[in-house]
Amino acid sequence: MKLVQTIKELQTELDALRSKGKTIGLVPTMGALHAGHASLVKRAVSENDVVVVSDFVNPTQFNDKNDLAKYPRTLEADCELLRKEGAAFVFAPSVEEIYPEPDTRQFSYAPLDTVMEGKFRPGHFNGVCQIVSKLFMIVQPHRAYFGEKDFQQLAIIREMVRQMDFGGLKIVGCPIVREADGLALSSRNARLSAAEREHALNISKTLFASRIFASSHSVAETQRMVEAEIEQAEGLRLEYFEIVDGTTLQKIANWEDTDYAVGCITVFCGDVRLIDNIKYKEKL
Repeated sequence: MKLVQTIKELQTELDALRSKGKTIGLVPTMGALHAGHASLVKRAVSENDVVVVSDFVNPTQFNDKNDLAKYPRTLEADCELLRKEGAAFVFAPSVEEIYPEPDTRQFSYAPLDTVMEGKFRPGHFNGVCQIVSKLFMIVQPHRAYFGEKDFQQLAIIREMVRQMDFGGLKIVGCPIVREADGLALSSRNARLSAAEREHALNISKTLFASRIFASSHSVAETQRMVEAEIEQAEGLRLEYFEIVDGTTLQKIANWEDTDYAVGCITVFCGDVRLIDNIKYKEKL
């Protein structure tokens, strides 16, 4: 495995491999890697000849400077994990390498990016599209891998690829990876105290319970059930919970409105913002 920090070096390496007919997989990350990221890399390694993992905390997608400053940076440990998983390259550029000048591009994929995270984190998805599109142009992968925990992000990236026509690039969504106790893996979990981590378990417990509840209750009743459980849980503050069509990300009023119903939630545990989701109806 090779650690690369410049665009020129990475493209030189990949051009040589591409000329030999090698397929390239990309796993974009912001570092602070965990078993969820490892599952993406495993999948990429199984489906491509060469796998590139980007390890870059992208400043343009943070609308809270304190959140950016506190985001964990663990490149050495990340490289050790990626070496074990079989990645060929770790691309860990500086901010100046990626943004030698401000990226003024504006991305708009309404209504996908105006609801949920888009509503509460203005500018976030524009920053995501800036960095992901740059990585696609730099790496020119055949496949790119994203976790379904960032459900809205995945939908927006799929739309971006469709509109920008990245030459047959396949976007691969991979299932949420959870701890044995149900907590969705997140780099932000490292910021939770022991007590906060216990409190955070109520997020996934509530979502799992709501899936059973939903089988005999309406969308509105399920919505109220989740909101009430989180609001009563110690140490948690609900930002939003919405039950949406998994393709359009628009709220549904009845289960019959879609064959792909997903509940998306964001909760503050202390000052750590955690997201999760649950599928009520699976897309076939």
